[in-house]
This record gives sequence, C-alpha cells and structure tokens, in this order.
Amino acid sequence: MNSPAFSQNFTGKWNVTHNPLADFRFESSEHLARRGFVPHEENRMLSPSVLSSSPQPARLFTRRTPGLAACLGVTSLAVASLLALSGCAAVQVRMGRKAYIDKIPMASMTASLPKGPGIAPGEKSPLEATFTAPDGTVWKTEGEGHGKILWKDLTVTASLVTANKKGSVTLPADPRVSEGKVAHVSITVPSHPDLRAELDIPVRYDYDYYSSFSGSNGSSGFNGTSGTDGMSGSSGSMDPNNPSAGGNGSDGGNGSDGQNGGSGWDGPPVEVRVALKSGSHPLLQVGVSIAGSGAGSGAGSGTGTGAGRDNEAFYLLDPQGGSLTVRTVGGDGGAGGKGGRGGRGGSGGTGTPSGQSGHDGSNGHDGWKGSSGRGGSITVTYDPQAQPFLSAIHLSGGSAPVFKEEAVAPLW
Repeated sequence: MNSPAFSQNFTGKWNVTHNPLADFRFESSEHLARRGFVPHEENRMLSPSVLSSSPQPARLFTRRTPGLAACLGVTSLAVASLLALSGCAAVQVRMGRKAYIDKIPMASMTASLPKGPGIAPGEKSPLEATFTAPDGTVWKTEGEGHGKILWKDLTVTASLVTANKKGSVTLPADPRVSEGKVAHVSITVPSHPDLRAELDIPVRYDYDYYSSFSGSNGSSGFNGTSGTDGMSGSSGSMDPNNPSAGGNGSDGGNGSDGQNGGSGWDGPPVEVRVALKSGSHPLLQVGVSIAGSGAGSGAGSGTGTGAGRDNEAFYLLDPQGGSLTVRTVGGDGGAGGKGGRGGRGGSGGTGTPSGQSGHDGSNGHDGWKGSSGRGGSITVTYDPQAQPFLSAIHLSGGSAPVFKEEAVAPLW
C-alpha cells in the first residue's frame, strides 16, 4: 500500500546487484528497514562531529566538584546538568587546558580548514586559527585545532557559509545557492584589534550525497485487557465447638490477547532527473522528488526553483569522486500489543478447614508485529550526454529501477 506521508530517515542492510546499463548499481533490501537513519538527513549531508575527551581520570572529581568532572570528560546526565552552572571554560583555564587570548600577547594569526580545502553543499566543516606570539610560541584554537584558545573570544564573519560559535561553518544544501561562488571567512580578535585572518573556501562537489525516503510505520496494536480477579471465598467458623469450612475462592479471569500491529506503508515512488553541466570538468545536475508530488509534466519541463515540481531536492555532483545514493524503503510494521494479565484467583475463606484459593487466569498472548512495507519504485530519466556518468548514482528500492533516456534540459 502507499502512504500519503513519508519520512526520509531509515536504516537497513542491503544486498548489491548490478544493472548492465552503464554499470548502474542497484541495491535491493534484504529485509525492510526501520526509520531512524542517522548518518544523513533529507537532501543534505551531515559531517560526523568530533568529540574531544580527556584521558585524565575524572572519577576523582565526581563527588565534590561535579562541574570540574564534567569539564574533564564525565558524561553522566547528573553531572552534565550541573555543567552549565559550573563555568567549564573558567575551570579549564584554571587547570591550564584552555587559555584566554586577551591575556597573551600575539604577533600574527592565520586561518585554515583542518579537514582539507573546500566545502560541499550541506557539509559542515571545522575551522582552525593559529596564532604566533612575539617569542615564537604557537597557539591554536580549541576543537579541531586541539589547542587552548577559546572560540568564544574570537569573532567569525562569514559570507555564503554560516558560522557557529564553536568554530565550524556550514554551506547551504541547495547547490543553486553556491554554484559558481566562493565562500569567505574573516576571523578577528576583539582583544587584539591588529589581528585578522582571511580565508577563501572553494565549493567542491566530489562528495557522497544521500537522498532517502521511507513509508510511514504501521500503528501499534492495542494491549489486551487484564482478567478480573476472582472473588474470595466466604469465611467459615474456627470455633472448635462449632466448626465450619471456609468457602473456595473463584478463579481469576483470563487476560485478552494483544492486538496485532498494523502493516508499515510502502516506500514512495521516486523520480530522478539527470542532466549534464558540460565543461572542462563536467558535473551532473540531479533532481530527486516523490513521483506525482507536483504539477510538472516530466523531465526537463522547467528550470529554476520548483521547476513545476514540489519538494524536489537538487544536487550538483562531480562524477569523478562524488556519488549520490537514492533510497526508498517501506516503513516498519507496528509493534504488537501486550497480552492482558490473567486475574488473580480469589483466596479461600478462613474456616475449619479453610477454603481453597481459586486458580489464576491465563495471561493473554502478545499480538504479532505488523509486516514491513515494501520499498518504492525508482524511475531515472537521464539526458544522453549524462549516460557515461550514471555509475556515480546508486539506487536502492523495492524493485529494479526503470531508466528512460531522453533530452533533459538544465535543471536550473
């Protein structure tokens, strides 16, 4: 079945087969996946964050100075909740792990990208600032610079990219925003007005992109109802001169079965359009959208934003080193409901002799998990000039993709 709404996050295990057309790789799902794909988000890439932790044992500080322990790498939630009140930067400065730049004379500074030159659309990249003191001592920024200078003491002004307060820049995911442009960053030091570093950041397209779609998960089954407890037996007499037996307790009622989970929705059908941006270094223009999501009449029917299609994601891909993976998978089946608890048997009444307790009712059976949805179909319409580069695009769906070769106008 098809769903009116789709999520674009999933995880899964895939088998790889090959389509003979242009060595185009097609990946089919061994078992349908659930939502929650972490490494990438819809229509953009997320660079892995880099966490720095101290090798110094933190357990020595957990009792008396939890804020200090947090600064040294303790990760418990209780300690982390106190970190905001403990002044982590101030603690690290006092321990010599960080330094306030306004206390240090500096002669010069430079800026760089420690993970290599350039940034791709949707990518987040760290910055590094290096300072040289008059005596030749070299200081670096925290984070990727693995130094002591705090980013909060610097000012970063960026164009085309956006900069955060932790020394990282991010390029918008839409390649139409940055095509043909160069990002630029200026780093200044308010406490040292004479220091300034300028950095040009070229835009690159030899990057691995992902565009993922998923059907909605099935609904969870309702839990079964608990059985009613049995009634206690009536009391007899324990008078030795006039004894009488206690009544038996009644049996507890059986719990009802949990409801089966609903089936997951099928992944949406996806359309991929591919055009070639020719030149000394050819690039692929790629548009990815859910089939039928807009009023467009077909591949190459329009240019610019929207191009007659709603929710179309665009990619500019360097086939020499870059790739685009398009996936459409079914949603997970809903969890089965829990079986109801059997009722307790009623206790026997007191007497001579006492009555027997009733039997406990049986627990209901848990419902079955719903079946997962199937992966959707993928249709690729490509311009004949783009055909030699199609191996840079990888597809994962519920069936073999369909390829259509026809003229595709520039997508923007």
